[in-house]
Amino acid sequence: PKGTMAFTGKYEFEGDENYDAFVQKIGLPSEKIEMGRNCKIVTEVVQNGNDFTWTQHFPGGRTTTNTFTVGKEADMETFGGKKFQATVKLEDGKLVAEFPNYRHTAEISGGKLVEVSAQRSRVVHKKNQRKSP
Repeated sequence: PKGTMAFTGKYEFEGDENYDAFVQKIGLPSEKIEMGRNCKIVTEVVQNGNDFTWTQHFPGGRTTTNTFTVGKEADMETFGGKKFQATVKLEDGKLVAEFPNYRHTAEISGGKLVEVSAQRSRVVHKKNQRKSP
């Protein structure tokens, strides 16, 4: 894959759109929905060529880390805690992964990490995160 991907950095949650509708559609239990609402997640990305370590730090000390190589199948975990296998692809400068019941994209736009999760019924959850100094 070509194109410059400069994902490395630490990103702080700024805001999101359609969170409730999206997580209800993908079947997240209500206590997880409540926990995740306006959750000040810090996302830390370390990129080395096509190899990524993608860590999300949740308030209260819980972290989720997914390590993957673009174009190769990897063991992943959803923010709901489900384990699955996916192949992360690079499409138009965006990282794209097919999660069990939604498609997730991540890109750097205007210096921000923009993640979009689209459920098959077209309910879209968009999350904006600004880069930490």
